[in-house]
Amino acid sequence: MKSIFDDSKPIFQQISEMIADDIVDGQLQEGDQLPSTTALSQFYRINRATAQKGLAALVDGGYVYKQRGVGMFVAEGARDKLLAERKLDFHQQYVRPMLEEARRIHLPKKEIIRLIEEDYDD
Repeated sequence: MKSIFDDSKPIFQQISEMIADDIVDGQLQEGDQLPSTTALSQFYRINRATAQKGLAALVDGGYVYKQRGVGMFVAEGARDKLLAERKLDFHQQYVRPMLEEARRIHLPKKEIIRLIEEDYDD
């Protein structure tokens, strides 16, 4: 997890996204325990309620589950669910606008594909 927040979004949302990134990247696996609210609040020097709100967003999304008295854990299928959602977001946030601009400047599909293949590393 990164240790510095920016002003682009609320801190609780950045906490939630950092943990989701760790799940997507495989740093957190299904069944792994997450840091506690106290650990997060101490590490980041933030209010416990802010850390709790970030974790609650993950629980609400179904990526994490609570085990009373023990902690929070990565839910089964969390990575697959996050990947599917992020692929959809990628399409909507990047691909569609790119294609709209390509049409606007009369860039042919073959040229778009060539440009992508030129810069894409497998």
